[in-house]
Formats: sequence, C-alpha cells, structure tokens
Amino acid sequence: MNTLFKYSLCALAVNALVYSETTAAQQSAEQADSQQVERIEVTGSRIKRNDLEGAAPISVISRDEIAKSGFANLQQLLERTPVAGTGTFSTRGNNQDSTANGGAAISLRGFGSDATLVLINGRRVAISAFAENIANSFVDINSIPVAAIERIEILKDGASAVYGSDAVAGVVNIILRKNFDGAELSVSHGGTTGPSYDETSASLVWGTETDDANATLILDYFKNTVITGAEMGRFGTANQEPYGGLDLRSSRGFPGNFIVNGETRIDPGCPADQAFGQTCVFDYGPFGMVVPAAERVGAIFQGSQQFTTGLQGYVELAVQHNRSQASGAATPLDGDAGLTVPASHPNNPFGEDIAINRFRTVDAGPRVWDIESDSLRLVVGLRGQLQNWDWDVSAQKGRSESMQTGSKQQGWVRTDFLQEQINLGNYNPFGGVYNSAEVIDAITTSLVRRGESHITAYDASISGEAFALGDQMVSLAAGVEYREEDAFDQPDDQFQRGLIFGTESVSAQAERDQYAAYVEFLVPVSDYLEFTVAGRYDHYSDFGSTTNPQLAMKWRPLENFTLRASFGQGFRAPSLAQIGLGPSQESVFFTDTFRCPTADPANPACAATDYTIVFVGSEGLKPEESETFNIGAVWQVSDEFDVSVDIWSITQDNKIDKNDFQNVYNAECNNQNSTVCVRLDPLPGQTLGELSRLFNSYVNVSSQEATGLDLSTSYRLALQDMGQVRFNLDWSYISKFEKDGIDYAGEYNYPQHRWLAAADWSHGDWGVVTSLSYIGEFEDYAAPSDVENTSTRSISAQMLLDVQLRYSLNDKTQLVLGMNNALDEDPPFAIGDGDADLYGYASRVHNPRGQFVYGKVSYRF
Repeated sequence: MNTLFKYSLCALAVNALVYSETTAAQQSAEQADSQQVERIEVTGSRIKRNDLEGAAPISVISRDEIAKSGFANLQQLLERTPVAGTGTFSTRGNNQDSTANGGAAISLRGFGSDATLVLINGRRVAISAFAENIANSFVDINSIPVAAIERIEILKDGASAVYGSDAVAGVVNIILRKNFDGAELSVSHGGTTGPSYDETSASLVWGTETDDANATLILDYFKNTVITGAEMGRFGTANQEPYGGLDLRSSRGFPGNFIVNGETRIDPGCPADQAFGQTCVFDYGPFGMVVPAAERVGAIFQGSQQFTTGLQGYVELAVQHNRSQASGAATPLDGDAGLTVPASHPNNPFGEDIAINRFRTVDAGPRVWDIESDSLRLVVGLRGQLQNWDWDVSAQKGRSESMQTGSKQQGWVRTDFLQEQINLGNYNPFGGVYNSAEVIDAITTSLVRRGESHITAYDASISGEAFALGDQMVSLAAGVEYREEDAFDQPDDQFQRGLIFGTESVSAQAERDQYAAYVEFLVPVSDYLEFTVAGRYDHYSDFGSTTNPQLAMKWRPLENFTLRASFGQGFRAPSLAQIGLGPSQESVFFTDTFRCPTADPANPACAATDYTIVFVGSEGLKPEESETFNIGAVWQVSDEFDVSVDIWSITQDNKIDKNDFQNVYNAECNNQNSTVCVRLDPLPGQTLGELSRLFNSYVNVSSQEATGLDLSTSYRLALQDMGQVRFNLDWSYISKFEKDGIDYAGEYNYPQHRWLAAADWSHGDWGVVTSLSYIGEFEDYAAPSDVENTSTRSISAQMLLDVQLRYSLNDKTQLVLGMNNALDEDPPFAIGDGDADLYGYASRVHNPRGQFVYGKVSYRF
C-alpha cells in the first residue's frame, strides 16, 4: 500500500493522489508537464523543490489506495502498514479499565504513539482529551474522517529539527482534499461473516473554484455495531486452559468468598466447576467488547481567495463528533472495600459477623461507559510571494473535548450504598442470587468523567533561493512558532472518594506555552549531490530549552540510481498528562508471590487477581532525547520497475515511563508496614496481609534503541489489450529493539517481519486489487528478566488476504465489492502476558474480527 515517490513516476504518483484511474488517464500528460515546474513541500522539509524524491524515506498512501484498501476508518488503514508497531491502538478492546476509550493512535517503529508526530496539512493538532495508558498523550486519528483525506505522507525518520517535539520515530502527515470542483457522493456497507458486526459509511464531497478562489466541503458519517466477547467463542473467555493457555478467570467471583473467624471460606453455593480451593472464580471474558459500537460525524471546509498575484488568504475548519462505548464485567470487590455482613442478615449461611473477601455484583450488570468526544480545528492564514521568496503566516485554534458517562442502569455500584442495603438485609450476597431491580437501583450510581485539551498556535515562515554557490542556488527555509497548550482530565468525585472499585481512573491538569525558531538549508554541490542542514530551537515554559540539528545527503551517481543518508537529533517533551498527573489508578493482573511462593489452588492468594496501582505526577521530568540515522538507495531500473532500500536506527534516552511495577513490588511488598506497597491487616497465622494498592510514578528511567531495514519495490506490467497490472511490496524488518538493555526483537508483541504486497489489475472500466499483509512469528510472553535467557513457544505468523473488484458503470458511477481477510483467518494462538492479553491472542498485534465483506457505490456529479 505504501508507495515511495519515484523519479520517472512522478506524474503517475500525483495522479494517484488526486483522481480516479479513469480521470487520471485522461489528464496524465497535462499534469506531467505542469509537475515538472511546480515546486512542492514534502513532509520532512520546509523547502519547496521540484524533485519529489528527497533525502528522507517517505511513504505515501494515496486517496486511490485508501479506497482500494476497503477500510472505512484511519486506524484500520494505518495499523496494516509495515512501519506500524507496538503502541498502535484503537477502540478495539475498549473496556472499563481503558483510559483512552473511544480513541485510536498510530505508533511508528513500535516506539509508542507519543513518539509519532501526527500532523494535518503539515500542522499540529490538539491532543486527545483522554490520555492513553494513564498519561501518554496522543492525537486521536478517529477524529480525521477518511473521506477527507487526499493522501497520507509517512516520514520514516526523526524530524525534530523541522517539527519539534514528538517527531522521534517519524511523522504521519495527513493531507486533506481541496481544490475540488463538483460533487461526489459515496455510500458503503459491510459486515462480518462470523460475529454479527457491520459497518456503514457515507460521505459527500462538494467543491467549486474559479481562477482566483476555491472552496471544498466534506461531510462524513461512519457507524459500526458491537462485537462482544460472548460472540467470540474461544477468543472470548478468560479460561484458555482447554486450548493450551492459562485459566485466568477472576478470583472475584459470583458467588464469592468471605473471611469467617479469620479464615477464608468459599460461598457454599459456588458451582463445582468454579470452585478452586476456597476461591470461586468468574469468567469476565464474555462481558467485554472486542469491538465497541461507534458512530462518527464530521465536516471539513477548506477555502482560499487570491487577493493579488502575490497574496492569497486561506481557511481550514474541521468539526468532528464521535460516540462509542466501552464495557467490562460487573464490579469486582475484595477486602479493600471493607464490606461486612452481620450475623443477623437473613441469608447469612455462617450465622456470625463476616467480611466479604472476594465478590462480584453480577446482578447489577456489566459496567458500561458511554463516550462522546468533540473536536474543533480552525486555521486562518495568508501566504504569497515577495520577489523570489514564498511566505506564510497563520493562526490556529484547536479543541478536543471528551465525556465518559455511566448511568445507574450500566452496572456502577457504590460500596457505601451496597453496605447500607446489606445491613438492612435487602441485598443478598450469597449463593449467586440475583437481587431485585429495586435493590439494584439502590446500590448503583451514575458517573461522569470530563476531559478537555486546547491548542492556540501562531507561525510564520519564508522559503526561497537564498544565494548562489558556484553554479547552484542554495535554498533556505526559516520560521518562528508560538504555541499554548492546556489539558485536564477530571474523574468523577466518587472515584476520588474511594466509593467505586475495580475501575481505572485518571486525574490530570496542566498547561504550558512554547516558542520555537528553525532554519533549513538545501545546499546543492552539483547537479548530482546535495546536502540539507536543519536546526531548531524550542523553549518550553515547564522544562526549559532544547536545540536539535539534522543533516541529510542525497547523491545521484547515475541518472537512475540515488543514495541518501540522514542523521538527526530529536526530543519529546513530557506530556501534559505526565507533568500534571494527579492520583490515578490502573489495574494490573499479577500474582502476589510473597503470599503465593508456589502455585497452590488451596491458597486464596494464588488466585488470578488484578491489583490496583496508583500513580501521581513526578516533578522534574526531563525531555526524552533521541538520535536517528538512515542510509538508503533508490534504483529506478526502468520506467516500469523500481526498488528502494533503507537501513535505519533510532536511539531514545531519558524515556519517560512508569517504574516497572514488578521492581517496585520486589523491593517493597515483602514488608507489611511499607507505605509504597500497602497491605491489609494479616489474618491470624499470616505475616503479610492481602495487597491493597501499590504506589508508582513516572520517571526518566528507560532507554530504547532499534535498528532495521525497509524495502519497497513496484513493477508495472503492461498486458497489451488486457490492461495492466501494478505490483507493490513494502517490507519492514526489525533486527534489534532494545529497551532498558533487553532486546525484544522477535519477542512478545515485537515481530521482526512485516510486509504488505499488492497486485492491482485495471482494464477499461474494470479493476481488481488483491493484497497480502504479513506479520511474522514471534515468541510468546516472558517476563522482562527472562526474555534473553528463556525461550518460550512461538506465536505463528499470520497472512491475511484482501480482495476488491471495482467497475465504472459510467464516467460518474463506480461500484465496488470486496473482502478483507477473505480466507477468514483466526489470530494465531498466544498464551499471552496474563494482563492485557487474556483471551488466547496478542491483541496489540492481531485482529480477531474475521472475514469482512463490503460494497460501495460512488457517484460524481
């Protein structure tokens, strides 16, 4: 799918970006002539140039290729690109414990979504109001409708010297459609052949233009239904033991267990197949949403007005409204909730005062979040030419708002309300009894979480030919930027008061301002050799200043062969969520090995449990620092065949990350009196009480280093009177991915090989495209301390086949029929890490959705 710009294929590439195949064929000669003199700005450089192939490795996904992928949202499209890696996430798997429900992000090279800079038309946008994984800020790509995209430029190289913070592993620049004349209506619908899931999308593109003005309006709608864990069979249960995995059903059961006279006692009503010693386990898997229901509506307007020959005004306005859900099993409760049952309770089978140890309010229903998010982006600016210089000044306002709500009918239990109903004898916590609707109404509550982020930005830039160097002209680009940002994430007060259990919550608030200046020189030594030198200075109000340089070289020793290389330094500023983090909680599955040194079903401490880890912000966080290196070659063998190859390396130091909870656990949790690892009072005969909560923080502790190789090739085969076929292959190989000195390449969630191949046949009004996406094998989970000295089982490679047939009914109407995952391949089996992956597959690598069949109709008028 990714296609590198090629010298002799410039006209073809530009056509693919803008027009359908039929229209492109009619206008290719005219555009080829105009392209030779047009100067354009390519992602990774501020200097406009005639040559599309620069010193940096760039992949381009055109609008035509997006349509041929069959994907109706940006997350599905980008996660299939070989350069995507661990850290790419989506609404898939949204649950009550996720902190960025409703959002999606791209992670290049596996360095995390916060190390990938996402731009729209070359400019920053407001971050998501809700951070991912407690405190990782990201741009929500669900706020960008696919129908509005002209092309996606993926810079596979660091670019802090050009763009500033976050451009560590690369840049994803989303170019929106504009200069459209006419109208185009598209409607598509599709569904899976397995679970009852479907997607519907519709878009309307309208535009008009004259010699000195143009306006383009894009309306987009997308909706998908839900896939629940209950529909997924073996991929929807936490008991993977029958399939070769682990039984990770929860110790917080329904019925539960209790503390009676200082001993743990199982509920006498626990079914035999759920009873393990004194623990009654519960399968939470069927209650989750593998793919949550979602609905998105968006509108984008772009316009420009030529005032004089050298002065143009422009405006961009985008609004987006998204709705989605997240779900998880009923509220889990343990001894930390402090719930008791008096001896006088009419249903108490023990006949004495007891404490509830492990229990789940299944009769109140699963916990469900409704998530709504709104984004607004406005850019106004002026640009023009002054003598031989291009200049641009603009102002931007952006906002992202999110609200997450749970109603009384959506399973949110308050512990004080529950205790009150138990004391009154109204709520029966024994025997797996479903209590009456009136009692459930009395123990439940409604919740609201709110978040907002804002960005205000101003920038001014110039570019042009600065001076002569021999027979060559040195080009220069320079500019200044000023930006103000703020964000807050406010959980419901009932979380803060400790009345809601078993669900993650985030509290954060921060603001800052930043200014920057940058300069870039393009120095052509000859017609065949050129250097690019760039530097950028950034000052942040919260941590200080940083300066980052970049040097790149492009050498063309032969007309059809080019060598390129680049080196740069980069940085990532601490996110607003990280510097402004208040008390926030996450739940992590692990075994309290100090109370369970060896597996023993009779020991309640050995039961699978998700423990609470509490985070607070850390003062004095420093920016992450990085160095990137790339060397490659482009070989245009013929007009039909080309190959490019790049060797890359990224090193990131001062990585801001959570302290490894396992290290904190090992250091603190064997001490009953620790204030970092807090335990309940031990029962008689015990030296350690049940683990209540573990306190942790974000610090500059980690380092990451990765090296690899990218290869891209395309071949165009003419079939005479049978049309033509275009073949493409993009392959990415990671040879090393070290994190804190441990090499994860080929380990869990880090496959070394990813590739995407396509064959696109077109003939007259007909066309067929087939694509194969491949993810190589990798080892199953091992604890970080065991990764390099332990060999686990291999998780099999996966290859998915997509097929699409298209037919142009006339010059205005096109019909499309296609299948994604045409062979209905299941995700390869994985035992998993016992925390994020509990259902027999690696959810951050493989998609369990199955075969998806779709149809689309487009009409242009």
